[in-house]
Amino acid sequence: MASQTARRDRTRPDVSRRQFLGTATAALGVGAVTPFSSTAAAAQPDVSALEAKLGDNIFTRRFGIRPHLPAHPNITQLSGIRLAPEVTDAMLEANEYFVNMADLIEAAGRRVAAVTGAEAGLVSAGAASGLLLGAAACLTGTDRERMSALPHPTWERRECVIQSVSRTRYSQAFQAAGMTIVEVETREQLLSALGDRTAMIAGTAGVERQRQSGPPVPKHRATDWGPEVMRPQELVDIGKRVGVPVLIDAAPDVPPVENLTRFIAMGADLVAMSGGKGLQGPQSTGLLAGRADLIEAARMQNAPNDGIGRGMKVAKEEIVGFIVALDRFAARDHAAVRAAVNRRAQWVAGELQGIPGLTATYALNTVDLGVIELTWDENVIPLTAQALRAELMDGEPRVIIFRNYVWTQNLRDGEDVLVARRLREVFTRARG
Repeated sequence: MASQTARRDRTRPDVSRRQFLGTATAALGVGAVTPFSSTAAAAQPDVSALEAKLGDNIFTRRFGIRPHLPAHPNITQLSGIRLAPEVTDAMLEANEYFVNMADLIEAAGRRVAAVTGAEAGLVSAGAASGLLLGAAACLTGTDRERMSALPHPTWERRECVIQSVSRTRYSQAFQAAGMTIVEVETREQLLSALGDRTAMIAGTAGVERQRQSGPPVPKHRATDWGPEVMRPQELVDIGKRVGVPVLIDAAPDVPPVENLTRFIAMGADLVAMSGGKGLQGPQSTGLLAGRADLIEAARMQNAPNDGIGRGMKVAKEEIVGFIVALDRFAARDHAAVRAAVNRRAQWVAGELQGIPGLTATYALNTVDLGVIELTWDENVIPLTAQALRAELMDGEPRVIIFRNYVWTQNLRDGEDVLVARRLREVFTRARG
C-alpha cells in the first residue's frame, strides 16, 4: 500500500493553482461565447518546482528531449493523455503475473460488451486496429481459408461503401484489411452502390457534431453538414434493410459517456473507439464492440493468433489498464469533470485579458468542454498563427496549443499558470 501511495504522489505536481473566483460557468448557456476579466486579486502560486521538473525528467535525462505543457486536446501525436493513478497501479500489478492471453482476451471482451451493451467486445491496439479488424471480420466471417487470403480477397463481396464526408485518413485501415473503398457523395449514390459486392458500410460518429474532422471545435465554429449527410442511424437502418453490416468509427467520440452505448443501441453491427483520448486508458488500446459473430471473426485474426492482426499486439498490462480505465470512465461524475475543465479554461481566459490587440474568448465546444479561442489584430501584434506556435515551442517551458485554441482538459494545477504566463509573454513581446 505504501508503494502505491508513493506512486500516486509522484503523479501530482508540487504546486497548487489559485482558485478561480468567478461563477461564470453557471451563467453560461450552451454554446455561449464569453470574454472574461482577469481574476488578478489572488496571488500567483509558486510554480518553480513544476518548472524544475519540466527541465529535469526521464525524457530530458534519458533521451535529451523536452516535454511540453499540453494546452491541446487528446492527440496521439502529442502523447495522448495522462493515465490515472489507479490505471498505472493496475498495470504495475498485472506485470507481476503470467496468464493465458486467450483467457484474458475473452474476459476483457466480456467486460467491453457489458459496458457498451454489445453482444461481444474486444480490446484492440487502438481504434485504427479496431477498424482494420472489423473490416477483416466483415470480409471473412469465421472462414479460416478466407482469413489466410487477406489482404488480397479473391471473392466478390469485398467493397466498403462510404460517404465522402465520413472518409478520413483512418479509412485506410479498411483498405489495409483488403477492402476496396467505394466513395459516394450523395444518399442516392450510396443506395445505388450497394449490391452483391458490398461487404460493409462505414460511417463516422463525428458527422453528428461538427463539420470539421479532428477534435471538437467551438460550437459557433461548427457547421451542420445539412440533410444530404447520412448520420449513423440512417446508415444502420439501410444496412439492416439490405443485410450489410455497418461499422461506426467513434474513435474520439467519448465523452459524452452516452456514446459508449448509443451506437450499439441504435443497431450498429460494429463500433470502434480509442482507448486513450476520452476513455483515458493506455494510448495504445482501443475497443471493438458489436455482433458476436463479427467480434469472434475479429478475435480469430487478432494477436496473439496468426492473421492480419498479428502485429497488433496488446500486452496483458495494457488490457488490464484499459479495462480499469473503461470502468473508471463509465462510473465518473462527468458533469463535475466538465465543470472542473471549464473553470480552468475560464481562469486562463481571464489571465489573457488586457493585452492590446488580443482577444481571448472562452467558448464551449461541441462536447461542452470550455476552450479559449485566440484572435488578434496582426497590425497590432505582428504574429502569424504559425509563428505563435513556433514561439511557444521554442521557449521555456514549451507549450503546444491546437490551432488557435487553448485547451485545459490535460492541464494540471500550476500548468495552467505557466501556459497563461507563456502566452502573455509571447503576445506582449510581439507587440513590443
